[in-house]
Amino acid sequence: MLWCITCVDKPSDDSARQSVLETHRAYLKTQADKIVMSGATLSDDGETMTGSCFIIAAESRAEAEAFSNNDPFTEAGVFSSVTVTRMKKSTFIPENYEKA
Repeated sequence: MLWCITCVDKPSDDSARQSVLETHRAYLKTQADKIVMSGATLSDDGETMTGSCFIIAAESRAEAEAFSNNDPFTEAGVFSSVTVTRMKKSTFIPENYEKA
C-alpha cells in the first residue's frame, strides 16, 4: 500500500530542522526500502522550506505512522502537523506533463 505523509513545519526559525538534519538523512537511508519518493516542500519562492512530503510503501497505517513518528524531524518537534493518507497510484499521465 502507498501512503502520503505530509508534514508542515512550525512557523519559527530553522534551528530545530538544522540541528537534526544529518540524523534525519541517516534515518531516511535506513528506510530506503519503504520510500517511493520524498522531499522538502517549498514556498512559492522555491527557496523557503515549509515542510516535507513522503510517499512510502507500507503494509498498514500503523507502519506508515511509525515511519513518521521515528523521523528525527518529528522527534525534534520540527513539524506543526503531520497527515498520513492512504493513496492509490494513478497510471494517467497528461500530455502536458513536465518531468521534474
